[in-house]
Amino acid sequence: MGKRIIQQARGHGSLTYRSRKKAYKITAKYPELKEKGEAEVIKLMHVTCYNAPVAKIMFKGKVFYNFASLGLEEGQKINIGNGNKIGDIVPLKDLPIGTEIFNIESFPGSNGKFVRSSGISARIVKKEKNYILVVMPSKKEKKLHPDTRATVGIIAGAGRKEKPFVKAGKRHYKMKAIGGKIYPRSSAVKFNAVDHPFGSGRGKRIKSKISKRNSPPGAKVGHLSPRRTGKKK
Repeated sequence: MGKRIIQQARGHGSLTYRSRKKAYKITAKYPELKEKGEAEVIKLMHVTCYNAPVAKIMFKGKVFYNFASLGLEEGQKINIGNGNKIGDIVPLKDLPIGTEIFNIESFPGSNGKFVRSSGISARIVKKEKNYILVVMPSKKEKKLHPDTRATVGIIAGAGRKEKPFVKAGKRHYKMKAIGGKIYPRSSAVKFNAVDHPFGSGRGKRIKSKISKRNSPPGAKVGHLSPRRTGKKK
């Protein structure tokens, strides 16, 4: 009798492959778009599902969470809707050219979508009537609506990748805490034939495979709806 291969087990959602709901209790997001005023940083904290420190902020009697900018302190006052100091949450149109920003909305009121990883920031390089041009950490330029909001500063937690794990066991528990990830990551041809469609190798003459769009879990491996295949010339 056969058994479920790993892709099918992941689709079934057993505890081995399920993310921990507890890790996602806290979500970093902004207040309502129309809200403006002064807020206070109550606490700087670590949240399992984010790799950057998170600030717990009190605003008009309500609490919300945002990523902490480099230099932010507990008890510090920040502005929502205006300002230009570290930690302020401001529309892009009200910030000068050259300002470093992070946790940028994709459109007004969408909450932060871009530049949310520790130690990085984007920069405003051009302001037009209909759009603001922002250079992302990848050096690519992005046009955004003038009313989209962002947090001023550089997101805290730089140097996160510089400290080595040293021991495999330490990395094991780190990856387990994230939840729902495949770890350790093995090449498909290294699997046994019962565990993967590419398994056993059979001489390891590997060919690229485009899976069918509606193929079931277990068969949907290889290239998934690729735009193109083959070596770029």
